[in-house]
Amino acid sequence: MNFSEVFKQSNQLCKVSPDGKYLATCVQYRLVVRDVTTLQILHLYTCLDQVMHLEWSSDSLFLLCAMYRRGLVQVWSLEQPDWHCKIDEGSIGLVASRWSPDGRHILNTTDFHLRITVWSLCTKAVSYIKYPKACQKGLDFSRDGCYMALAERRDCKDYVSVFVCDDWHLLRHFETETQDLAGVEWSPNGCVLAVWDSCLEYKVLFYSLDGRLLSSYSAYDWSLGIKSLTWSPSSQFLAIGSYDEKVRILNHITWKKMTELDHPATINNTKAVIYKEVERRRAAGTEDLSSHNLTIGSSLFNTQSKYEISPLPVQFPVVKPDPDRANPKVGVSSMAFSPDNRYLATRNDSMATVLWVWDMQRLCLLAVLEQTSAVRCFQWDPRRPRLALCTGNAKLYLWSPAGCVSVQVPSEGGFQVQSVSWHPNGDSLILLGKEQLCLCYMDTEDEEEEDTHTHTNTHTHTEQL
Repeated sequence: MNFSEVFKQSNQLCKVSPDGKYLATCVQYRLVVRDVTTLQILHLYTCLDQVMHLEWSSDSLFLLCAMYRRGLVQVWSLEQPDWHCKIDEGSIGLVASRWSPDGRHILNTTDFHLRITVWSLCTKAVSYIKYPKACQKGLDFSRDGCYMALAERRDCKDYVSVFVCDDWHLLRHFETETQDLAGVEWSPNGCVLAVWDSCLEYKVLFYSLDGRLLSSYSAYDWSLGIKSLTWSPSSQFLAIGSYDEKVRILNHITWKKMTELDHPATINNTKAVIYKEVERRRAAGTEDLSSHNLTIGSSLFNTQSKYEISPLPVQFPVVKPDPDRANPKVGVSSMAFSPDNRYLATRNDSMATVLWVWDMQRLCLLAVLEQTSAVRCFQWDPRRPRLALCTGNAKLYLWSPAGCVSVQVPSEGGFQVQSVSWHPNGDSLILLGKEQLCLCYMDTEDEEEEDTHTHTNTHTHTEQL
């Protein structure tokens, strides 16, 4: 495992192109495009203001930079560096901007969600979509890029409009059985649209492409309901994270509950492996204490850690939510399926230092990772069952069926990992700090060795690299 040098970035704006060849980062008002392999700068663009949002087009030929405070969007071309496009929304303002799946249209959402403006880069045509709803996830494209589902609010009622992305004509428009629609999301195969209500009412609705209500699901009433929702890559399962600290798995045939995944504060009996991060401070010798080694953020003061397997029973630290504050820190807010559909990773906000890994074939708990700090971000390797996570310190953590590992990021200046994201081919990781970034390159020999391990080797690789 190797690490690159540290580069500057702003607002966590760092994106790998969909083809995996380029790395785009923003530093204040500058856009820097690097070669992923050599990290050499290929293009340097200057925007009109500090960039708030960065996004690649689907074909990796264009970059969108949104400056919400000025209501501006600038588009840059990699093939023709001299070409650029500027979209000014004017006094109506701008709160969101994104690409369409074809990479030739831009969708801008104005202040107060008054409308969505569709700009064409090819014909310079402009289209308007009225009544978009301001909610958790009010817009979603199908995986094949053919359709767009949009949540709308008209006359105090919720609606969903389905548009064809080729020419943006309206395919279906129907009212939903929701009190306060919170989000819409297509299944990966594009056959079903999931629509869910706000946290005040537990309700998930399933619609077909032509607007027919296929089924609905509600787990309970008169309590805070849905906090998160995610499809499995195969579209066979829908995982619903709730405020009652449980995940409910629905099947794609009857849309009924298959099982409940509970997140107890105490585990007394389980076949799962409980990994606990244990910190140890490095002993400093007289040579380490010399003046040239005592720099701020020096690795001398970094705490090393490793994983140990905890004996049962195990009790996890729980934070009780404040009932007087909005958005209580309780319930399952983060979930992610592995690309092969085999595993599901979850995090319960009241136990923020604990990450749960579930076996979706056996529908049981497989592993629990108890960290010393709250889990900030976790993401699956897109090519193999391997999970990367970070907790806001100078370490990177990896889990696989073979075991766990804690890796110290060898950078000076106190680099704190705030989020992680995988390269599309899974051979490297982008580690983002508050104002810096670096790349972590995985050793291919280690990956091949890891892939040959059986699931019984759960006690290996627990020491620090």
